[in-house]
Amino acid sequence: MTYLAKIGELTLKGSNIQEFENLLKHNTAKCLEGTSAKVQLRAGRLYIDCEEADSEKTEFVLNHLIGITGWAKAYVCEKSLEAINKTVFEVAEKEAERGCKTFKIDARRADKSFPLTSYQICCEAAGDVEAIMKVDVHNPDTIIYVEVREQCFVYTDSNTGCRGLPVGSSGKGLLLLSGGLDSPVAGYRMLRRGMKIECCYFHSYPYTSEEAKQKVVTLAQKLAYYGITTYLNVIPFTEVQMKIKEKSPEAWMTLMLRVCMMKVANRLARRCKAKCIITGESVGQVASQTIENMTVTEHFAELPLLRPLCGMDKEEIIRDSEFIDTYETSILPYEDCCVLFSPRHPVLRGQAEDAEEIYKNLEVDDLIEKSYREREIVKLTINNEPVWKTEKEEQ
Repeated sequence: MTYLAKIGELTLKGSNIQEFENLLKHNTAKCLEGTSAKVQLRAGRLYIDCEEADSEKTEFVLNHLIGITGWAKAYVCEKSLEAINKTVFEVAEKEAERGCKTFKIDARRADKSFPLTSYQICCEAAGDVEAIMKVDVHNPDTIIYVEVREQCFVYTDSNTGCRGLPVGSSGKGLLLLSGGLDSPVAGYRMLRRGMKIECCYFHSYPYTSEEAKQKVVTLAQKLAYYGITTYLNVIPFTEVQMKIKEKSPEAWMTLMLRVCMMKVANRLARRCKAKCIITGESVGQVASQTIENMTVTEHFAELPLLRPLCGMDKEEIIRDSEFIDTYETSILPYEDCCVLFSPRHPVLRGQAEDAEEIYKNLEVDDLIEKSYREREIVKLTINNEPVWKTEKEEQ
């Protein structure tokens, strides 16, 4: 079986385009390890040849492969008009069987030595098909694509791909992953910009349950389908939160929690060689996400703080979460540590100078270091079940 995928944004690159193409090819092969698949990339097209037994796995990978605009199962035939017409008719018969009544041929002649132009190929290939379906070039039930390259490829409407840059082309970021809707979408959006991600989750047992932790593992696994491999660092944060509850002004508790999280994130980002920290914040969505409070959080970050959702509303975020299949997991009724200690009347316009003073009075540095050292680590990949490290060693 042959699958054909169209490369998107990569085609806009200049003299370094080969680096991006090689990385896309490498990522595809990595995802298909253990299968019969053979991966090639030529002239703006990614080709995967595999045995039928591996078709389900191949299609799963293509649905999650970042760097392509679409993909389709293609029928390969000889580069002759007779073979093209025969294959197009066979494809049209399958489309008619599933209820299509109108069609359009869309031909592309990449091999300019082929004697017919793209328009002539369309006209010739449509002739036999008109016996079973009507031509409709404006609103057809199905489009049959013909690409004449080193061989001829025939396929119907392609599946949507994951636009963007190949994962790994833009360095690495540390994602602060909660159990909500926002942070998985933030991670996905940075994956689409070519960034590998490592995840960090703050767990306050027994105030947050083991089910809440498993929920985040599931979300990290779904991100690994797009990112190929990721690590989830589970930070035990109960003692830090209790100290905040004891010593912070009530209105500042949520903001101080985010400050303490940033302190851990700084430490972890240095260890995993991340170049930035990623959060799921959206301007004005909750009290801690006013511009002033976001400025306070950023004041404590030692690396660039990226907020890919900052201009999105909740409906847009929900649409993305449904697309990457995290929505149903995110809405499971297990609260995270941010929700459980929320003040009734949080500060809305905090100032960094005030935050510095409150943080100093918390005397929480030793607890933050302890939380970092006692973290659990789980490795997640597109190919295997999550693997918890048996020791607290750092990857």
